[in-house]
Amino acid sequence: MENLEKVMALEAGKDIRERRKNSGLTQEQLAELLGISRGHLNYIEKGTRKPTEELLQKLDSFLGSYEADAIVEEAELPESGIRERREYDGLTQEQLAELLGISREHLNKIEQGMRKPSEELAQRIDYFLDLYDPAAKLEILFDYVRIRFPTTDADAIVEEVLGIKLKYMLREGHAFFGYASQYVFGNIKLMFSDDESMGCLLELQGKGCREFETFLEAQGRTWCDFLRMVEERGGVLKRIDLAINDRAGWLDVPALAEKCRREECQTLFRAFRNYQSGELIRMREEDRDLMGNTLYLGSTKSEIYFCIYEKDYEQYVKTGTPVEDADIKNRFEIRLKDDRAKHAVDDLLEHEDAGATAFGIINRYVCFLKPGEGEDKRSWDLDPVWARFIGEERRRLKLTSEPEPYTLERTKNWIRHQVAPSFKMLRLLSEIRGEDDELERIIEEAKLSPQHKKILKQQRAERRELLADGYVDFDPETGEILAVS
Repeated sequence: MENLEKVMALEAGKDIRERRKNSGLTQEQLAELLGISRGHLNYIEKGTRKPTEELLQKLDSFLGSYEADAIVEEAELPESGIRERREYDGLTQEQLAELLGISREHLNKIEQGMRKPSEELAQRIDYFLDLYDPAAKLEILFDYVRIRFPTTDADAIVEEVLGIKLKYMLREGHAFFGYASQYVFGNIKLMFSDDESMGCLLELQGKGCREFETFLEAQGRTWCDFLRMVEERGGVLKRIDLAINDRAGWLDVPALAEKCRREECQTLFRAFRNYQSGELIRMREEDRDLMGNTLYLGSTKSEIYFCIYEKDYEQYVKTGTPVEDADIKNRFEIRLKDDRAKHAVDDLLEHEDAGATAFGIINRYVCFLKPGEGEDKRSWDLDPVWARFIGEERRRLKLTSEPEPYTLERTKNWIRHQVAPSFKMLRLLSEIRGEDDELERIIEEAKLSPQHKKILKQQRAERRELLADGYVDFDPETGEILAVS
């Protein structure tokens, strides 16, 4: 009965995926319509998660109804459904058997329904079949950028390099890294001072990278186009972080940490550190399993080190998103400073192959092994899961762009947690005393600072208005290029 339910879920998922594609919808678009995460929808389409009755009704409203029972009757599937999932993932019996640590013959009998796998083996089969799903692709993106420009003319950098109209930038009389002032648009920050030796410093953290990509998209530029302009202006790369998002779960962080402890790896790094976070924010004892793991390879003070962590747990802590619903399971960050950052960008600009650049760096510094006979690690094979992750199939991955417009989400969260409770108390106090609502009067009488007015101006502006003169507005949907006045 359990196997029948699995087959039904598998076939229903395939049907949903086909109907979605026939409707011309991406996973992201359908997930947004349904009010669920893309990761949750992905699991449903793979047949590894059963949708609720309410969600099925929503799916039917967007994609049309289907009869699950009829699907099962028409499908001539073996009882387990393992073979179909394996073939869909592009795995041979030999490859899956090796990953599972069993013989091909044993796996063949399981697929034919002649042998029942143990509960542990069944879980491992599900794990690897989910892992190798073609829909669960890796992606590479910039997650941190810090560049110093040898000029005190911050205005020119804003308009000519960033391509943003200066009048929309918020000027603040404070900054970091010893700078006196900064221009700000959301999380895009350009710090500057009158000291010629310091020049200007551009800092884009994760959110800043995503927000800057909205400008690059509007300008019809890529990261490579931008970095080439940086070179032309004599910009010095101070730090670059390349992030590899693992949506399937290739990177088992605790397992990799254990391999480090057992010295089942070859690495140029002299040290590693493994942390398990969450003890301070854990509210219930049952949350213990939701504690996230982080593995550092190399010294954080050096020009290169790696950070591998459980991104799904991070999002659980930040947003409350259930771990199982997270779009991204793990993240591998390559953190590069000074000369290492320059060499990486040089390679990226020469080949325009982010996958080759990122995995080339990883391969040079670390590889995880499958213990073999003898102590000579040179005779050991690569760990099969690690081999697949680093690009055993010579995958070509381009830089992923995930543009996100600037929002006031951080301010809203601050109001929600710090200000709103006080506002609510004032309103309730007015009700208790039978007085007029003083809160409305307080808000009405509040004076907006010049900074507040500038932020409102940023939010009101259309995308085309934000672009500096000399840049173009590029519509990615139509391909139309509109000159900016």
